[in-house]
Amino acid sequence: MMKVLLIIADGLGDRPSPVLGGKTPLEAAIKPNIDYLAKNGITGLIDPIAPGIIPGSDTSHLTYLGYDAYKYYTGRGPFEALGSGLKLEPGDIAFRANFATVDGNNIVRDRRAGRIRSGTDLLAKSLNMKIEDTDIFFKEGIEHRAALVLRGEGLSPEVSDNDPHEENVAVPKVVPLSKKGEKTARILNEFYDRSRKILNEHEVNREKREKSMPEANAILFRGGGVVPELPNFEIKHGIKGGYIAAVSLVAGICRLAGMKNFTPSGVTGSTDTNVVAKLKAAVEGLKEVDFILVNIKGTDIAGHDGNGMKKKEFIEKIDRAIGEVLMNEKDSLVIAFTGDHSTPASLKEHSSDPVPIFIHYKGSRRDGIENFNEMSVRGGTLRLRGNDLMNLLLSSANMAEKFGA
Repeated sequence: MMKVLLIIADGLGDRPSPVLGGKTPLEAAIKPNIDYLAKNGITGLIDPIAPGIIPGSDTSHLTYLGYDAYKYYTGRGPFEALGSGLKLEPGDIAFRANFATVDGNNIVRDRRAGRIRSGTDLLAKSLNMKIEDTDIFFKEGIEHRAALVLRGEGLSPEVSDNDPHEENVAVPKVVPLSKKGEKTARILNEFYDRSRKILNEHEVNREKREKSMPEANAILFRGGGVVPELPNFEIKHGIKGGYIAAVSLVAGICRLAGMKNFTPSGVTGSTDTNVVAKLKAAVEGLKEVDFILVNIKGTDIAGHDGNGMKKKEFIEKIDRAIGEVLMNEKDSLVIAFTGDHSTPASLKEHSSDPVPIFIHYKGSRRDGIENFNEMSVRGGTLRLRGNDLMNLLLSSANMAEKFGA
């Protein structure tokens, strides 16, 4: 029996880019270690949910861990809230939130407030309040990300978002999607108005104005839901699981599944993250548990920024870390490498394009793929859906049970 390391390079998949000479970032990247593991393992493509379905990071991570997203997904907000450290109670309504920059006409100028990196803890503390009989809790995450939780009677997630999902448009009013959502919509609109005044007058934003920097002067929220009940990972799969993730969303999913947190201090959810530290923590953690998921966010950020060159360079950063940490461990582990979805730099958004994957372990069959990328792995062995992945990983590690006599 071997231990399993699942590395998810968030938003890994892409499309050919003129900036990269008609290649995808994976095709263009110099990545000898990734290519070696792929060449000496099995490769292919994976649809995180199903062909033609555009996956979110939340639904794909759920599915990869063996949970039916159609059954357990209630919205992204609860996972963000749990991952940020907020404690949820039955009936709480949680939303994923962004600090954003909005002008005097309520037009969104930057959905991520310049990817703010400091002061968000101070801003967040100022946004905890009570409206009517509802307690509102706000907690910062990594960079611009945050979580918003409502606790009170008569609340419902059946409301629209106030995040327009694009810039240079007005922040819309929240509207109820059913009669149940009327109170929640009213409270959220009041929260937005109050938070605008609080943030505008906050010391952090006064300093930003003086330096002509984007202000974090508005809160955009989306993905509201109630916390789901996930079966415990160890009970479900018969193995002990852990995770390494700087982003609240992934941490929240894993935490809800009862997996142990091995995330080292100082890592970020951006392209400047310490990938070496993450992989070293994973190797150390696998002495204690049987399975560890490592989420690496930088590839997704580069894709959302429309920067194919930056994405290529970050893939090379991952490859160097794999070379430094994992190549001496390659024969003692099952190492799987894939993405949770594609984020083509040409789209700056998720797409339904399948994602390349390899699984390497001692004694595995070989595809002989020389360069691990979206195009070449079409000649590989694997053609998976996300809900196949845990079964395949357990089988590769000799941890699966036989079906039948």
